[in-house]
Amino acid sequence: MSVYDSLGVQTIINASGTVTRLGGSAMSETVLDAYQDAAREWVPLEQLQAAASKMIAQVTGAEAGLVTSGAAASLTLGTAAILARYDLSRMEQLPNTEAFPNEFVVAREQRSGYDHAVRVAGAKLVEVGFNEIVSGAGVRRTEVWEYEAAFNQRTAGILYVYTPDSQPALEAVVDLAHHHKLPVLVDAAGQLPPRANLMLPSMTNADLVAFSGGKAIHGPQSSGLLCGSKDLIASAALQMLDMDDHWELWEPPPDFIDRRKIKGMPRHGIGRSMKVSKEEIVALITALAIFASEDPKAKNDSHRGNLQLIVEAVEGPTVRCELIDSAGEERTPILEITLSAADALEICRGLRKGSPPIYVGHGKLAEAKLVINPMCLDRNAADTIARRLRKELEHYKPSLD
Repeated sequence: MSVYDSLGVQTIINASGTVTRLGGSAMSETVLDAYQDAAREWVPLEQLQAAASKMIAQVTGAEAGLVTSGAAASLTLGTAAILARYDLSRMEQLPNTEAFPNEFVVAREQRSGYDHAVRVAGAKLVEVGFNEIVSGAGVRRTEVWEYEAAFNQRTAGILYVYTPDSQPALEAVVDLAHHHKLPVLVDAAGQLPPRANLMLPSMTNADLVAFSGGKAIHGPQSSGLLCGSKDLIASAALQMLDMDDHWELWEPPPDFIDRRKIKGMPRHGIGRSMKVSKEEIVALITALAIFASEDPKAKNDSHRGNLQLIVEAVEGPTVRCELIDSAGEERTPILEITLSAADALEICRGLRKGSPPIYVGHGKLAEAKLVINPMCLDRNAADTIARRLRKELEHYKPSLD
């Protein structure tokens, strides 16, 4: 009996990928062993975070790094660092930012519910540009000059949401921001793979970049990375760590937090509720080292094989399968199944209510598409999906044969 059975919770087949609502990715045995080893002993967390910072810097090319309690926490801490820097009074005031610059300029088309993590630190988002392509009103997207037009004495920085097709280019936005002595906070939560994106801080000179630790890196689900400027990472750490110590006794590693740059001990900061355990820190940096060094080809070949098994089982006159695969790149292949004679929502519901429940990607149901992400699937799971999906589709005519 599994631990979930003992709790009366039914396990599922996760064909949606490493999404938070289904528990993220699976940790390898090596990562789990590291987690357990870390749980057996005790260390000062500022020293452990300092060691993690060195490893993160080595992998990303950034000046420093911080293990956080997820990409959303990275965004909140990164925002808090930009707003407060080394100012202890500002740290104490957050999220009340009325007395100092608090505006972050962001492209309107890059807004989402996830930027609540930025707003919760006290930032006010100022939108620029228009999403004219989506609205059918034109072909233009946000342009660099529109950011500059929004700068004023209240501007604290720029929020940039990175994707393969984000516009304008991140490098151009960073150049503009730095010309005005403004920092750029980048949300790249789900932009791994490719592994090359780990180098975003050094490739683009962005001041802070946030990644999820519980997706492609395969660390603990409630973990994330914040990497970038040494001073901003130090400010983020100061606003997350347990600061209940005596100034005379507190000795953080000086290459992580330089005590000379602060006037005393800050009290517990806005990130105190986002604390990270020693086990999570060790597990994440172990997973990061594996992710940065492994060859993704064999893994993606296995993913393709699993998806092809599903294609062969269900493709037919009323079912079109398309494998979204970037040949020669590290991105995970994805299967989109378009239904012309079946109700995609009902098929999705039927898969969830079966035994075992199967959760496929539901982001394109309005387009009559089911999406299969193979990152959490093995061969047996793929075979079960193929069999169950074909059975669900048999309720609709004409048949698949």
